[in-house]
Amino acid sequence: MKSISLLFPDGRKVALAKGQTLAHVAREFNRDFPDLILAATLDRRLVSLDTAPDADAQVEFVTYRSRMGQEIYQRTAAFLLNMAVVELYHNTRLVIGHSLASGIYYDFYTAVPVTQDLLDGIAAKMREIAGRNLPLQHRIMNRERAIAFIAERAMSDSLRLAEHSPLEEIQIYEGGRFANIEMYPLAPTTGVVSRFALKTYSPGFVLLFPDPADFSLNTNIGKTRKLFQIYRESIEWGKILGVNDVGRLNQVVAAGGVSEIIKVAESLHEKKIARIADTVSDQQEDVRLVLIAGPSASGKTTFSKRLATQLKVNGVRPIALSLDNYFVDRESCPRDEHGEFDFESLAAVDLGLFNSQLADLLEGREVSVPRFDFESGRRESDYRQLRLEDDQILMVEGIHALNPKVSETVAEAHKFKIYISALTQLTIDEHSRISTTDTRLLRRLVRDHNYRGYQPGETLRRFPSVIRGERRNTFPFQENADVMFNSALAYELAVLKEFAVPLLETIAHDDAAFPDARRLLTFLKLFQPVAADEIPPTSILREFIGGSSFKY
Repeated sequence: MKSISLLFPDGRKVALAKGQTLAHVAREFNRDFPDLILAATLDRRLVSLDTAPDADAQVEFVTYRSRMGQEIYQRTAAFLLNMAVVELYHNTRLVIGHSLASGIYYDFYTAVPVTQDLLDGIAAKMREIAGRNLPLQHRIMNRERAIAFIAERAMSDSLRLAEHSPLEEIQIYEGGRFANIEMYPLAPTTGVVSRFALKTYSPGFVLLFPDPADFSLNTNIGKTRKLFQIYRESIEWGKILGVNDVGRLNQVVAAGGVSEIIKVAESLHEKKIARIADTVSDQQEDVRLVLIAGPSASGKTTFSKRLATQLKVNGVRPIALSLDNYFVDRESCPRDEHGEFDFESLAAVDLGLFNSQLADLLEGREVSVPRFDFESGRRESDYRQLRLEDDQILMVEGIHALNPKVSETVAEAHKFKIYISALTQLTIDEHSRISTTDTRLLRRLVRDHNYRGYQPGETLRRFPSVIRGERRNTFPFQENADVMFNSALAYELAVLKEFAVPLLETIAHDDAAFPDARRLLTFLKLFQPVAADEIPPTSILREFIGGSSFKY
């Protein structure tokens, strides 16, 4: 029988007998491969290790060091957690939430309190199942078969997803007595999940994952309570909207009710911004500087403009200043450990010029504010003249705005600090979350194409560097905020789909971004599309898709 030839990125060729899986090759590679192998790309398409190639192909293993590998490990660990809970408890609900510290938060609806002893018992069962190294079986079903399969198992949230999503084929994984719809491959067996921890975090708990750098496990959750309160608020917003998972959103869209969802979601934003403006106004005698920070594509700029409008309603005169305009020229931008431009580094900002102009403004002196042109990568030094009057407040927005070095010359009593996050109210179903990072990536993909002159592949290739920069330069300061604002909109992914899909489809097969593009295209297939017609011109989403009434 003729063997199949697999070509790896290092030039190595491996002969594989027909019918043998990529897991067989992975076992051979593990002898001299330093990282945990979780999946593979076969001719640049993400596949499970239990795939048996049927023709010669290019293969690259997906390891835990990659973002895709971390996603697979985390989803497999979450699957293992559900397997353990199903074995141990009856009449309980385990509902996945948002990422928190180095893990994922869960609500556990059970008759007994969520204690560390209870979690230790679940963790022990997880390790037992992992020790059995059980296979995680998966099948691709057409919609009709999938609906029947899910209905038999009384998986109501998954049933909504299957019935109302545009998916023609649905991938279902089974392990033990648990089954779930999965958009991406899982690891082939439970034994892969060798390191994790469960830790109480009232009212639920956190499933913690190892560090991708060295696979060490840090069980210190750290200061996250302010961010967690915003997460709880997003759950309440989901209840107000009547939409908490993709199946429910699709159901509303199919019934023609999305207009009401848009109106209420936008009104929730406006009400929260108005309340923040009231808080700032109440402290007007002391506050001279409002600092607004958040990760890339969190909507800082539009939030700042809407906050300024609400402050004006209260009789406060704000002046806005963006840290982005203090970027150094691109050729002077620092590079990260991979040799790529590190736009998220504080050294990418001309901090000397900014602090000098900040001091001058707060002293009432006029300054020449620069403007950074993202298409040319250069800064115009004398873009506009600016002076801060005695009765005005200066608003500064940027990813570094909460870093104390940015405003170290200003007394804390004169600052009001705001952090913007983008925590979607939606989950895919009760067992699968939507990545906040993916939501921001799709926002950025559309915005960068529309307004910053970047090709879609370039945005995707750069995003891992953006994430590394945010972890170093933005997230560590989020708990310094006086208030937080969640910029996510329950309907936005259904709108972004119409803008992002054509861009993702332009990414060529030989582009390094192709596997990530295919992954995002698979994810967006979950959503019924929603037209942008009814989105108001002041919406944060308009910052990315266009049609905003604000000037940027």
